[in-house]
Amino acid sequence: MDCFVDERDYRLLESDKYTFYVLRRIIGGECKVLLSDHERLIICFTGQPFPAWIWTADDATSEEMDNAYRAAKESGLVDGEHRFNLKYSLAEYFIKRAAEDGISLNVSTNMFAYDCLQPIAPGVVADGGLHHCTEKDIDELVEFMDLFHQDIAADAESLEAYRAKAENGVKYGAYFFWKDGSGRSVASCSWHPNGDLAAIGLVYTRKEARRKHYAENLVYHVTKIAENAGFTPMLYTDADYIASNACYEKIGYVCRGKLCTIG
Repeated sequence: MDCFVDERDYRLLESDKYTFYVLRRIIGGECKVLLSDHERLIICFTGQPFPAWIWTADDATSEEMDNAYRAAKESGLVDGEHRFNLKYSLAEYFIKRAAEDGISLNVSTNMFAYDCLQPIAPGVVADGGLHHCTEKDIDELVEFMDLFHQDIAADAESLEAYRAKAENGVKYGAYFFWKDGSGRSVASCSWHPNGDLAAIGLVYTRKEARRKHYAENLVYHVTKIAENAGFTPMLYTDADYIASNACYEKIGYVCRGKLCTIG
């Protein structure tokens, strides 16, 4: 196993470009653990509170899954404290193998990966409109990031970390709010391009403002911005959050892959 990636790894991930979009993005940055055989296995962990990503081929054998488990364990990741994003077949193997080592792992999130090749305008136009965030919105962006991570109960960071992301993101136009008819920011959304894809994220609506089509309208407009910039919009969803998935499907998102988080 090598501690670096090269063009071979990026070619491997082309077959799972939606489900492993994040892995493709993070393997080029700073990682605490980065392992690859450039053919059948890639392991990447950037650091807490984020999960480790493990890519294996769809037809991975039991021996290859065991190699993945051993490599993750030798890297200090299989300790009951870390989470993993991986395909279901490997997740099942990890859960069973970890149990033999006295470590309890369970599926915490089922995820769908969507893309949107033909955005569909919302059937209901929400009051208010799109707002492109600037430096003046950083404090509120930090608030939305904190609320978002509380809502999904995962990947929570410090307010200082959120502020750094907000300050960096507004420089290249990554963040948007939907402001209602009174001018209040009621929903948030972001987009981040990488390669030919653009990930839509930070989709959050204030609890008291839900069921008013704000997120649906906001995501549609940000999707169009990504599309018009020449990217294919994509996003991850919690597969068990039926209402959210239905919202995305209404505006043209199509499920392209499935994976899960265990921990």
